[in-house]
Amino acid sequence: MSAQTYWVNENSVTLQAPAPVSLVHQQRIWALGAALHQRSGITEIVPGMNNLTVQFDETRVDGEALMQELQAGWKTIKVTAQAGRVIEIPVCYGGEYGPDLGDIAAHTGLTPEEVVRLHSEAEYTVFFIGFQPGFAYLGGMPEQLTTPRRASPRQAVPAGSVAIGGAQTGVYPKTSPGGWQILGHTDVVLFDPTRDEPSLWMPGDRVKFVAVEVCHA
Repeated sequence: MSAQTYWVNENSVTLQAPAPVSLVHQQRIWALGAALHQRSGITEIVPGMNNLTVQFDETRVDGEALMQELQAGWKTIKVTAQAGRVIEIPVCYGGEYGPDLGDIAAHTGLTPEEVVRLHSEAEYTVFFIGFQPGFAYLGGMPEQLTTPRRASPRQAVPAGSVAIGGAQTGVYPKTSPGGWQILGHTDVVLFDPTRDEPSLWMPGDRVKFVAVEVCHA
């Protein structure tokens, strides 16, 4: 299926990949973004979930031509497998660390133990970083764990909360409002601006959650 393109503002356009979201689509988006780094007049490239937003200098780049270029590139770009690093995230599941684990189990018809097993056995891929610095949108969660967001979002989700929102799972790098269902906690620091690489993970990295018994929430 063809991708769609549209204007964001006078110097930004977005390519929207066809549904559904998939790793193959994300790999095409990463490849297109990488190719555009060589293009003169491009000022920013932002890969998103099933989309790619490109900002440009309107005195040097014609937006309509760029949209046509993106659509053509979507069909012809050569994609190579991006293995990425394997990152293990230790997680304390349930109890005070996972206040919504019971609700996730009730919604899915699984036991809490089955939820933990499925969540920690899967291997995930970082599709993109967004929402807040260091927040990775992860693909690869088992369909059985799909759970709607909370009807009433929390005003403060603790940093390190491992959560499920719809068909996605992720980890909150910093305390913030949020409506995802919390099933665990990790002590891993996901974003630190003093590090050479502030974000722990990047698009294409693979992630494994490892159940542990000791956390310091």
